[in-house]
Amino acid sequence: MKKNIFIAAGLLFSISTQAQFLDILKSTVKDKTGVDLNAPVKTKGSATTTTTTPSTSTKTSATSTANLGNLTSSQISSGLKEALNIGVTDGVKKLALTDGFFKNEAVKILMPEKLRKIDTTLRSLGMGSLADEGVKLLNRAAEDAVTEAAPIFTNAITSMTITDAKNILLSTDNAATNYLQGKTQSQLFTAFQPKVKASLGKVGADTVWKNLISKYNTFTGQAVTTDLNEYVTTETINGVFKMVAQKESGIRNTPAMRTTSILQKVFGAQDGK
Repeated sequence: MKKNIFIAAGLLFSISTQAQFLDILKSTVKDKTGVDLNAPVKTKGSATTTTTTPSTSTKTSATSTANLGNLTSSQISSGLKEALNIGVTDGVKKLALTDGFFKNEAVKILMPEKLRKIDTTLRSLGMGSLADEGVKLLNRAAEDAVTEAAPIFTNAITSMTITDAKNILLSTDNAATNYLQGKTQSQLFTAFQPKVKASLGKVGADTVWKNLISKYNTFTGQAVTTDLNEYVTTETINGVFKMVAQKESGIRNTPAMRTTSILQKVFGAQDGK
């Protein structure tokens, strides 16, 4: 028993002596080198402080808001409507010219898809000129009718409530045009369709197409029909929207195209988005 006590005492003395020795060693190292062996060891990749970097979306949102300055939603809405009105006015003016549709590849009205086989068949029978005339007259009808589109579009723009004007302003190049199209396409179609029907008759497109389809049905033994009025109305409206989208993109990206004070104020604010 006494032997065990002596052994334990010896171990405690040894540990104590080692601890004192280590303390002396650490003190000497610190005095000589300035290195504190008692300081916690930093592992690779650890950090003593945490820096929070704002997310890109937060930065973008803050910057965008700052760029808009003191613009109200009403002012932004007015600026967007102004851009759309200018787009409609300029677009209709260009489309209403002779070949405004026919020689503009972006809006040219082609043979209705379900009648493409008519085109192929007539050409194979040496009647390509009749098919060409049919396509040309569809475009002539659009060029004649499109002048009636301006007041219909203007009314749609004026009565449109832009509920999220700020986001539209800071969005893509043709966001306002897309918004207008989504909100007014059906009412534009309803109002514009009678104008197109009158123009199809005025330029003789309806007569030519009756003859064209009749010849095709005679040669093939089929009974093909199509609603040209609906087709040309849709294509004409889509053509106007394409022109408006081009104008909107120009106003957004080219300061010189901002010809009114409201355009300069509103679209100038979105330049740094």
